[in-house]
Amino acid sequence: MKQTVLVLGSTGSIGRQTLEVLQKNSDRFTLLGISADHDSELLRRQAALWQPKIVACRETGERAAYPAGTELWTGEDASAKLAAVPCDIVVLAISGFAALKPLLAAIPNGKRIAIANKESLVCGGELVQSALLQYGATLLPIDSEQSALFQCLQNGRRTEVRRLILTASGGPFFRKTREELERVTLDEVLKHPTWNMGRKITLDSATLFNKGLEVIEAARLFDFTADQIGVLIHPQSIVHSMVEYCDSSIIANLAVPDMRLPIQYALTYPARVPSLTTPLDLAASHDLEFYPADPKRFVALQLAFDALRAEGGCPIVFNGANEQAAELYFQGAIRFVEIERCVAAALEAYTPHPITEIEAIWETDAWARRYVSAYVEKMRGNRSK
Repeated sequence: MKQTVLVLGSTGSIGRQTLEVLQKNSDRFTLLGISADHDSELLRRQAALWQPKIVACRETGERAAYPAGTELWTGEDASAKLAAVPCDIVVLAISGFAALKPLLAAIPNGKRIAIANKESLVCGGELVQSALLQYGATLLPIDSEQSALFQCLQNGRRTEVRRLILTASGGPFFRKTREELERVTLDEVLKHPTWNMGRKITLDSATLFNKGLEVIEAARLFDFTADQIGVLIHPQSIVHSMVEYCDSSIIANLAVPDMRLPIQYALTYPARVPSLTTPLDLAASHDLEFYPADPKRFVALQLAFDALRAEGGCPIVFNGANEQAAELYFQGAIRFVEIERCVAAALEAYTPHPITEIEAIWETDAWARRYVSAYVEKMRGNRSK
């Protein structure tokens, strides 16, 4: 029988590529529902093409714009409501902190959740893991780096692992000095050398906050400490991540950069089936370079490790402060290098304390965003003097 699939965030980059994978594997999967933040033309086209049972969007949509047999759910929690619908697989492709509610809503059905969202695990890690154990749901990563780690970890026992090694392209500014970073423009920021992504994740890749989030995410997904996780700069993005074992063997995952491959693996696991991805030609010219991730050069990475070690809400502050600083950057309120300064200031001002309830997660996130907004206002006031 075909497996039923929900795609949350179907109009984003990961969501669109997920639909490509589902189309390629139409003999295996049936699309049950899709969701998006906005009632967009793309969402309507997807609904017309796929004829899903349910479409959910936060903004109020026009019922007449959707197929007659499709239910339209709208409102603030429409995606979370859709996530709770019984099915075989939920693909969580919603970006940012907003994905936490749908994730927690999906878990009680004990289904497989293919997750492309870092922030929900960074902020709600303990609550998510507790719910997964309680309901027997399975979480499989879609991010290329986390998928690579997941695949490499199948080559040995957990007790045999020495460390996880995440790779990072280094973004468009890998070879720029700190002084040059003071002058980079938004157009330069949005030109990622390898991946075609949304602007927020492209910005995070340029600052390396994306890799910082992945460090915390890896700790949550695979239950390793900060001291057991490392990062290497790998500009070619061919080696997606590695696992070093206690015998000094290193198992690596190599593939052409194409998100459709980890998406498909999360959907078909444990089976491997032909994919839309072009095979990697190892005989071609592939100069695989690796460089250490200098914490003085990549401040965001150091902040992530500090937040992971401190716990007590610090990862939530790390994420919330970065999301708010990113939004202010896109508004032109701060410069590129000031994003990390905002996050560092928020982490320094925050007093860690245990986070045991979901309400505390929202409160801590809101505090981080307010702090960054006030910090930026203060910076702007100082500049005008």
